[in-house]
Amino acid sequence: MTGNTLSRQQRLVKASLFREAFAQKKSFVGRFMVIWLRQGEGASLRLGVVSSKKVSNRAVDRNRARRILRAVYREHRPEFGGAVDVVIIARRNILSASHEDVEKEMLRLAGKAGLVK
Repeated sequence: MTGNTLSRQQRLVKASLFREAFAQKKSFVGRFMVIWLRQGEGASLRLGVVSSKKVSNRAVDRNRARRILRAVYREHRPEFGGAVDVVIIARRNILSASHEDVEKEMLRLAGKAGLVK
């Protein structure tokens, strides 16, 4: 990891990998996000973040939602383990949530998913 960013090897970028995650139907739902897991070939704790127009019609709000989720994930990535890829979908409530609330929920959902060591 260079600085505060996720390298290309630590991110999900192919649409086919997102589709695989959704097809495996392993999701954990919270107020601010939904976490999907993808297991299988090449899975190595990579992150993909999605924020649709259901979050907001404004691109600036959708980008903010993605930034919030990536920041919280980066802070806690060392605590996560397992050979899975993670797809996080932002929900509308994230725009009014505090950083601490988002952090608590991500850790709670990651615990449910078995990601926390």
